[in-house]
Amino acid sequence: MKKNAIIVGSGLGGLSTALRLTTLGYQVRIVEKHNTPGGRLNTYSEKGYTFDLGPSFFSMSYEFDELFSSCNMENPLTYQQLSPLYTVNFAGSDRKFQIFRELEKLAQEFQDIEPDFVKKCQRYLAGAKEIFHDTEYRIVKKNFNGKLDYLMSMAGVPWKHAPAMFRSMWSELDNHFDSHEVKVIFSLVAFFLGATPFDTPAVYKLLNYTELQHDGYWSVKGGMYTITTKLVEELKRRGVEFKYETEIVRVHETNGKVNAVEDQHGNRYTADVFVINSDAASFRGKLLGRPKFNEKALDKMDWTLSPFTIYLGVKGKVEGLHHHNYFLGTNFQEYADKIFKLSVNPEKPYYYVNVSSKSDAACAPEGCENIFILCPVPDLRFKPDWSDANQLADTIIADLSERTGFDLAGNTEVRRVMPPDEWQNTFNLYRGSGLGLAHGLNQIGAFRPANKDESLNNLYYVGASTIPGTGLPIVVISSKLVTERIQHEHPTV
Repeated sequence: MKKNAIIVGSGLGGLSTALRLTTLGYQVRIVEKHNTPGGRLNTYSEKGYTFDLGPSFFSMSYEFDELFSSCNMENPLTYQQLSPLYTVNFAGSDRKFQIFRELEKLAQEFQDIEPDFVKKCQRYLAGAKEIFHDTEYRIVKKNFNGKLDYLMSMAGVPWKHAPAMFRSMWSELDNHFDSHEVKVIFSLVAFFLGATPFDTPAVYKLLNYTELQHDGYWSVKGGMYTITTKLVEELKRRGVEFKYETEIVRVHETNGKVNAVEDQHGNRYTADVFVINSDAASFRGKLLGRPKFNEKALDKMDWTLSPFTIYLGVKGKVEGLHHHNYFLGTNFQEYADKIFKLSVNPEKPYYYVNVSSKSDAACAPEGCENIFILCPVPDLRFKPDWSDANQLADTIIADLSERTGFDLAGNTEVRRVMPPDEWQNTFNLYRGSGLGLAHGLNQIGAFRPANKDESLNNLYYVGASTIPGTGLPIVVISSKLVTERIQHEHPTV
């Protein structure tokens, strides 16, 4: 008889785990709070405009290749490599920096502000490359049986990397480059972790290696939601059942095992194994009542910034925008120091803009653009009231209009604003934190909520807030790690 698995949540982690478990012979059912699959890897469409709701690109594309090949199927995705990777705009200047993977080409962007850029960058990336490959299998792609096991694995990482754990990414960049603009641009990867370069350990410069040398950045033909739709299509072919608009509100346990989970209507779901693809920390606190993860304890943890997102469908082509764009101010460090704990809207916000219609015309009506804007803001601990969401949206849209020379408000056909409280309520994000727990030294590896429950031997976790961390390819790795645990502890044969 086949073993059964219940997966709570249909984000990328849940879908990837389901694919791996069906390959092992499990019968899988997925229950999802939302009315569509994908979690934050979702889509929004209106009046002929289609937007990526959350993630708009990814790195480490080979992790998707590994997922599909290990599950005995052809990769159904068509990747599109980004070139340039992105464009950076600083306030008070008409100059745009286009960030290319080719160092000689990139050096031309910085030729008047960073002498000997190629030499400096090669030295910086050489160190980042070593960190990436020295930790890839010792730390990132590994399960840990407790903190001692983790610390022993850390001891196997060359000690020359130790200083990079205790200084900030900004100080690391300061040691290699002179130009403020170059340091700011290279530090933007810290925001992918939902943090700032002033509180992100220097080891994460490995992200610069992944973007500039290792694999670059990619999107998917048809939009990022294609990842979700292709996974769901394959899972349905494999007999996986999806039950939407179903929120799990209670866990029933007996003798150290989960025997059922219960939804908001009182329906119970039984299985041999349960995998949770919601926040691994808050689930333990809210549904399992663990004191270590109660609300007071969770609020003391370090969480990533919240997303404030705007979706605009506009008539006309905005020549001042590329596919991926950053719009920054002139007070980078001051802004970064304040952004985590602001209780009011930032006066001059920093933000990211994605215009996928620049690469895929099908995302918008002919002659139009779909504009997705993401502004990182404090989580709901610091700014719980978002009744002024449209005020911040108006500020950002006006700033973007001025800096591109295009009247966005006057040409808007579609407008949707999603503040942190809507992200929290829609996707069960704790305090509206966009990427879950932050990645400081006290919240990585075995110091992160484990992917195996501490008390219940058939309960597991997958996703951004367990190991190894956040980001689409990292979540795919998370699905591999949790599946390895399940296979070892609950084999199908």
